[in-house]
Amino acid sequence: MMVETREAGLAAANRRMVRRLLLVTAAMFGFGFALVPLYDVLCQVTGLNGKTSGRVAVVEPMKVDESRTVTVEFVASLNLGAPWEFAPQVTRMQVHPGQFYQTHFWAKNLTNQPMTGQAIPSISPGLAASHFQKIECFCFNHQRFQAGEGRQMPVTFRIDPELPPDVRTVTLSYTFFQN
Repeated sequence: MMVETREAGLAAANRRMVRRLLLVTAAMFGFGFALVPLYDVLCQVTGLNGKTSGRVAVVEPMKVDESRTVTVEFVASLNLGAPWEFAPQVTRMQVHPGQFYQTHFWAKNLTNQPMTGQAIPSISPGLAASHFQKIECFCFNHQRFQAGEGRQMPVTFRIDPELPPDVRTVTLSYTFFQN
């Protein structure tokens, strides 16, 4: 009798432990799943990690600071094994804050079938993300390419003159992903 009661108590304790472990596992999975969107929202709000808003900047007149130049570097990358060719037209440009500039990136579908891609921007240093204003950008939309098609894709931008003076170089980096 005593052995049966002890075994029943042990079995009940084991069931409670299994339920608790399953609950903790589900909570950890849910937290991990929610972490990515939460991180994206945090980065968009604060400009951390060079995330940009992904919106067209308002085109308002702005005083051009001709006494100052900022070097803007352009970087293009692909995820490993991506069937694309992707590169900036120029790798660096000297700009005056407040003035509009345009450059292009080249992309080509290297497959024999139509594909859609999306460019995800990042700006470094992260502090500069809120001062980098894109007026036109291929990154705003998915890009559809026919088999073997390549094309120039424009980026029109300006640097806000409110960019802190100690920031002399801003890097605009795009990673091109297949959708």
